[in-house]
Amino acid sequence: MGYVAKELSPKSKLLLGLGSFLIPVLIWCAVSYSPFLWHPQVQITQSGSVPYFQVDSRVDKAVFYAEAQSAVNAGAEPPQGKLVNPIYLPAPHEVAKALVTAFITPPAQPDAPWFHQSLWHSIKIVFSAFFIASLIGIPLGILCGFSQKISQLTEPFVEFFRYLPAPAFGALAVAILGINDAPKIAIIVIGTLFQQILIIANTTRMVDRGLIEAGFTLGTNKLKSLFHVVIPAALPDIYRDLRVLLGWAWTYLIVSELIGTTSGITWFITQQARYQNFDNVYAAILIIGVIGLVCDVVLMKLGQHLFKWKAGAK
Repeated sequence: MGYVAKELSPKSKLLLGLGSFLIPVLIWCAVSYSPFLWHPQVQITQSGSVPYFQVDSRVDKAVFYAEAQSAVNAGAEPPQGKLVNPIYLPAPHEVAKALVTAFITPPAQPDAPWFHQSLWHSIKIVFSAFFIASLIGIPLGILCGFSQKISQLTEPFVEFFRYLPAPAFGALAVAILGINDAPKIAIIVIGTLFQQILIIANTTRMVDRGLIEAGFTLGTNKLKSLFHVVIPAALPDIYRDLRVLLGWAWTYLIVSELIGTTSGITWFITQQARYQNFDNVYAAILIIGVIGLVCDVVLMKLGQHLFKWKAGAK
C-alpha cells in the first residue's frame, strides 16, 4: 500500500506528464502517416476515364477500386489516386501550420474579426460569466455547508435546477437580455452556478469537526466560527474546486456562443467547418485547450503560493 501511494520524483512527474500528451500525438501521427492503418479514402490525382472523378476530390476506396477495375476491363484509362484519411481528420503537420496561419491570416470578410480578436472575445465571456457565478456560488455554497437550515432551504431547489440543461434557456435568455453577449454569459452562469453551490457546500462540510468544536470550546460563537475557522480551513479545497469548475465554464462556451449572434471562437470554428478547413477547426479547438491548461497551471501555482500551509491545495 505504501508503494502505491509513493510520491513520484519531479523528473518522473515531468516525463509522465509529457507522455500523457505524446501518446495521443503518436497515435494521431500513426493514423495520419501510415496508409496501412486506416486511410479509408483515395484522393484523386488523375480522373482517367471516370467522368465524375475530380482532381483532389476524395472517394471511398471501394468506389475507387471498382471504377479503376471497370476502366481496365473496358480498356480505358484507369484513374489514379493516393490513399488518404477523410478530410475531417487532417494530419498533425497541417494542424500545426494552421496554429500559426490562423493568427496571421486576415478574415475572408473585410468586416469580420481576426482570429485573435474572436479568441479574446470568448475569453472575456468565459471569465466574466465565471466571476458572476462565483460571486453568488461561493458564499451561498459556504453557507449551505455551514448551516443545516440554509442547506435545507436552498439545496433541494439547486439539486432540481442543476439537472435542467443550460442551453434550453437560450431562447428565454435572448428574449430577456437581447442577442449580444449577455445571454451567452447567462448560459455559462446557469451551467456552472448550481454545480458550484453543491460542490462548495460539500467541501465546506468536509472541514474537520474537531477544529470547529475546539473553537467553541475556546469561547467563539457561530459567526466567528464561520469566518475564523470554517472558511480558512475550507478555502484551499474551495480554491481547488474552482479550478475544476472553470473547466466546466469552457465546456459551455461553444453552446452559449451559438445563442443570438454567433461570435467569438465559435464563429471562427463554424465558418472554417462550413468551408471544410478542418485544420483550422482543430487548431482553434487545440488553442482553447492550451488556454485552459495554462490557466489551470497558473492557478495551481498561485494556490501553492497562497496555501503553503495546506498540502491538499497542490
